[in-house]
Amino acid sequence: MKTDIKSLSLNELKTEIERLGEKAFRAKQLYEWMHVKLARDYDEMTNIPKSLKEKLRESCTYTSLKEVTVQTSKLDGTRKYLFELADGNFVESVWMKYHHGNSVCISSQVGCRMGCRFCASTLDGLERSLTPSEMLDQIYAISRSTGERVSNVVVMGTGEPLDNYDNLLKFIQLITDENGLNISQRNITVSTCGIVENMKRLADEKLQITLALSLHGSTQEKRQELMPIARKYDISEVMDACRYYFDQTGRRITFEYSLVGGVNDTDEDAENLCRLVGDINCHINLIPVNPIKERDYIESERKDILKFQNKLEKKHINVTIRREMGRDIDGACGQLRRRHAQSITDES
Repeated sequence: MKTDIKSLSLNELKTEIERLGEKAFRAKQLYEWMHVKLARDYDEMTNIPKSLKEKLRESCTYTSLKEVTVQTSKLDGTRKYLFELADGNFVESVWMKYHHGNSVCISSQVGCRMGCRFCASTLDGLERSLTPSEMLDQIYAISRSTGERVSNVVVMGTGEPLDNYDNLLKFIQLITDENGLNISQRNITVSTCGIVENMKRLADEKLQITLALSLHGSTQEKRQELMPIARKYDISEVMDACRYYFDQTGRRITFEYSLVGGVNDTDEDAENLCRLVGDINCHINLIPVNPIKERDYIESERKDILKFQNKLEKKHINVTIRREMGRDIDGACGQLRRRHAQSITDES
């Protein structure tokens, strides 16, 4: 089996290069080409000998995603990318420009098996998890495309990151490496729908990343209605894991709460949410749900969203309404990939 060269740390790459009978300094050159200069293939590496390139082609795979399509929002300049992987699968990523820097939201899996009721990512189930290099190259491809540095990374696209735990950790190691893009851990957010044992494992790593819990319901019953994962983990277990994460890392928890009209946006929901998170150092992100045609959920009315926000603020809970980015370009997770797959099916 070939080595996935772009998923190797610098030390691992040195070992691989020496195994091929080459001098160790070549590893530093290769690493810089892959992770700083963002070379798409060996041919772009001008100071690497042809003989070494041939050895690498024989023994290693080189991940370089193929851009299939990019949609640019006329509203805010947000770009949504669809990339093809080497095995013919597709993933999507989003580039967002903010005043504090450029953010990229990446996928961690092809599809998803979590089954959240309002999400397009999960409609066709899980195909497979992404390798560290496939996660990295979403950022690298977008950096090449835009010509701009990425300063913030959100692992919140298609897939459940903590369902791909080991590859996620390796990705974080590589993207924060001072020899690579050197993105600060504090500028990385990882979302989860609440896989409790892996939340605790992540806490024990004592990283300085932000953990964002997809909450979406303020009681066990409401959460179970929207998120099948809640049948496995009770809401009290999930909240205890959030407290544990804060205790281990000192990092404030973010709660993602998608507001669905008539489902989880009532006064009672807001009151229950205040009780649920009242003792946790947290920030709540209220997200007007992005409707998908396969489900009958609707976005909460603006007045109900503001009322919900006001109730939380009165209890001194940090809360913001997420700025809607890319609403005119299949902005929700999984929409672009699914539409592309359907167009291929229709053509055949």
